[in-house]
Amino acid sequence: MNQLRPVGDQLRDWRQRRRLSQMDLALDADISTRHLSFVETGRSTPSRDLLLHLADQLGVPLRERNALLLSAGYAPAYAERPLDDPALAAARAAVDLLLKAHEPFPALAVDRHWNLVAANGAVGPFLDGVSPDLLGPPLNVLRLSLHPQGLAPRIANFGEWRTHILDRLRQQIATTADDRLIDLHAELSGYPGGEEGGGHTDYGGVVVPMRLRTPAGELNFFSTITVFGTPVDVTLAELAIEAFFPADEATASALRAV
Repeated sequence: MNQLRPVGDQLRDWRQRRRLSQMDLALDADISTRHLSFVETGRSTPSRDLLLHLADQLGVPLRERNALLLSAGYAPAYAERPLDDPALAAARAAVDLLLKAHEPFPALAVDRHWNLVAANGAVGPFLDGVSPDLLGPPLNVLRLSLHPQGLAPRIANFGEWRTHILDRLRQQIATTADDRLIDLHAELSGYPGGEEGGGHTDYGGVVVPMRLRTPAGELNFFSTITVFGTPVDVTLAELAIEAFFPADEATASALRAV
């Protein structure tokens, strides 16, 4: 979101993105519809507390809440520190602990644009054969997954996995309205491929597996996403840990052997 846009325009965009009428949001926020209308049209300047309250009701991400505050003439409410900042030492230690504890199964930490922040030792062996151009910083894990010079040729159910990745990215765009994610989605959608291949393994319809061809045979994974529960720092709010679990005993045994 452009922080130079009028704050009322930004609030209206977020309300419409959440598919709420002015009456819906006013009721949720316990303010009058007339007051909300005045804020959206610029006839009334919201207080800092009201702006944060409306942002909370709308589920606006922390980075965009700062943009709202700046547009209204207020200082940002949420700090944004690099992950190696001493103030985030405990959080970084928790990330490293989770990644290490997940070995011998792969796990990685990413920022909100899916750029790699950290990974455990189980990730490295699966990058063999990937183009070096995709491994330089910033390493984008979605690009790595779907690029024809990345993992794509080795994913047995590439069509299914591609659909899953693009759907997940669209959901994130709907939540954040992030321009860089929109550009990333356009890039990934333009990659070749997408046909379903290699058969289909039924996991009860509850997860979408990634079936990866490796020298050790075909390995089958499902993944989980872990985020910080109550972040008040932009960096932590945007950090996620994706942990890959073996979807069958053969995969688990192969990973333990490696």
